[in-house]
Amino acid sequence: MSGQAPAAVSRTADSRTALRICPLCEATCGLTLTIEGTKVTGARGDREDIFSRGFICPKGASFGDLDADPDRLTGPLVRKDGELREASWSEAFDLVAARIRPLIEEYGPNSVGVVLGNPNVHTMAGALYPSVLLAALRTRSLFTASTVDQMPKHVSSGLLFGDPYAIPVPDLDRTDHLLLLGANPLDSNGSLCTAPDFPGKLKALRKRGGTLVVVDPRRTRTAKTADRHIAIRPGTDALLLAALAQVLFEEKLTAPGVLEQHIEGLAEVREAVRDFTPQAVAAACDVPADEIRGLARGLAAAPTAAVYGRVGSSTVEFGTLANWLVDVLNILTGNLDRPGGALFPLSATARTPRPAGPGKGFDLGRWHSRVSGHPEAKGELPLAALAEEIRTPGEGRVRALIAIAANPVLAAPDGDRLDRALSEDLDFMVSIDPYLNETSRHADVVLPPPPPSRSAHFDFSFNTFAVHNQVRYTPAAVPLEDGRMDESEIHARLILAVSGMHGAEPSAVDDMVIDSTLTKAGAPKELAAELTGRTGPERRLDLMLRLGPYDLTLDRLKAAPHGIDLGPLKPRLGQILKTRSGRIELLPAPIATDLPRLRRALDERPASLVLVGRRHLRSNNSWMHNIASLNGGSNRCTLQIHPDDALRLGLADGASARISAEGGAVEAPVEVTDAVRAGVVSLPHGWGHDRPGVRMSVAAATPGVNVNQLLDGSRLDPLSGTAVLNGFPVEIAPVV
Repeated sequence: MSGQAPAAVSRTADSRTALRICPLCEATCGLTLTIEGTKVTGARGDREDIFSRGFICPKGASFGDLDADPDRLTGPLVRKDGELREASWSEAFDLVAARIRPLIEEYGPNSVGVVLGNPNVHTMAGALYPSVLLAALRTRSLFTASTVDQMPKHVSSGLLFGDPYAIPVPDLDRTDHLLLLGANPLDSNGSLCTAPDFPGKLKALRKRGGTLVVVDPRRTRTAKTADRHIAIRPGTDALLLAALAQVLFEEKLTAPGVLEQHIEGLAEVREAVRDFTPQAVAAACDVPADEIRGLARGLAAAPTAAVYGRVGSSTVEFGTLANWLVDVLNILTGNLDRPGGALFPLSATARTPRPAGPGKGFDLGRWHSRVSGHPEAKGELPLAALAEEIRTPGEGRVRALIAIAANPVLAAPDGDRLDRALSEDLDFMVSIDPYLNETSRHADVVLPPPPPSRSAHFDFSFNTFAVHNQVRYTPAAVPLEDGRMDESEIHARLILAVSGMHGAEPSAVDDMVIDSTLTKAGAPKELAAELTGRTGPERRLDLMLRLGPYDLTLDRLKAAPHGIDLGPLKPRLGQILKTRSGRIELLPAPIATDLPRLRRALDERPASLVLVGRRHLRSNNSWMHNIASLNGGSNRCTLQIHPDDALRLGLADGASARISAEGGAVEAPVEVTDAVRAGVVSLPHGWGHDRPGVRMSVAAATPGVNVNQLLDGSRLDPLSGTAVLNGFPVEIAPVV
């Protein structure tokens, strides 16, 4: 929906307006906040924002409620005599310094684990400081939300292009044909595809005569708008995509065009997908062979087209193969790096593009987890392995944990086991979090950042996935209150505390990063004196803009409060490729090694009932369930089940069902609906707010259940270490 921004900034004695980029999802919409005193009393879409043009969703509209949530912590907590009690900032950081360094010195750097949650990429501090923290700790015990989300895309991009962050996005404004798999952008607002007003862009696609095809086991809000909805059996996306590629080869519909000079391994891919004919995959996918052929032909015939897959095609047992095949299809049809196809954004803080040529490439499994031997991916270990790395005795055990904006007790498989590990097996834990949630309640030190209105905002991460090149910055809308500490200062002081520099000024961290950045860029050190930011993060942003591809400065950005339009996405494959060959390596060895596992799936008998998750427009994982204005409508923790399955199992709408799987069992109210296909049930992610010690009163009133408790952590995509959260077998029974 759209909100009207005022024609001009207004101000009274007690009321004013301020601009703020919304940090509550990946769409990064511009907001106009109404502020009375120091309280945000309203939020509307900024119609002058050069990217979002006034679009706003219920999350953005609730910005003031989230900002003023009375359950947010206002100062540090330190554990004394087994209880978390209020403390001063100096007391909190003194304790961190006193406990972390001795553990590193006695047990080594890998004894300190770091967990980074999804909200990190929604703040400036979360984007700028964790990498510095990891460098200071020198630990390999890194776990992030990526391995319960998008890691398969990073791995497939790394293998294809040599850079795990080289992720092409669909050119939504110009494409003629869009194939979506496992994505519901009308509820998620887009993901790894930063696109304010995704609904409007899909409507515009169809209005100009384009085609929208949605592959999803649920008839989502997005599927309802599509020209064609294919209710695939969950977890079989890779089989369907392989069959589409096979048809393109078989019917001589491949047309890579100018991409052909950049490709190696085309013939090998043809041979690799030979067995995945539409007839061979039809039964496994539950999609007729003729329909699969029609999909492939439509993709090939479109003037321009883009294939886009997200969480539903990533958090499955063949997640990396599915993501690889998404780009293989874009390449085979000549739509990669092409207007109207899938293009690589160029953000304002990207390093000036490198010249074309061979690069360092991308390697998997440079080290492995201590207990189960899981290979690292992009420097990370599977979040599903965190509990065993804490609980299993022996050299290299994780003894201390730093959790930043993370709630893995709900996000990771088998939260009960991790809950026990955090409670019983850690020597020390630090959490940066505004709430006492299911994870942070175990910390010895809790460092709460201020409400979002008190923080400046710049989207370092999401601009690299934006469907239009642009740049925007908003300063803090409300000054910090006495006793609060800026989020960036919290991060900087944490880095100093764990690195042996406790007591130094926080600016020392930013100065060190600026000096290192100038050295790596080969820029003159005198440039540091020219940076104009008032704070360390602003100075670092100014430097990144100056070293970036658009010759920008922070002053210029501040002078354009609604943002600067940097133009539509352009072909730039030569700047992207960093493989050792300098070409797109179409069939990398890890992919070829994993394909036999996909072939075996053709002969496997599907489970009678499998579970998938779902997203709600009014939430974002587990971190918005404490806002009363967002806990309504469809944002409920119900088990959706098809009427035929409900009848067969004796389940009535509104009654309770027991859902069981290898990791345990939960009970949830039943919602009988034909929006989910037969043989599939759906339970949303991010619920289960009923553990003792959690101080989230609204969430606790309607806690729901933790769907990830159904998993024991053993189901992982082997290449990326991503947990299989979708398409796993379950048993359902009525609660008597």
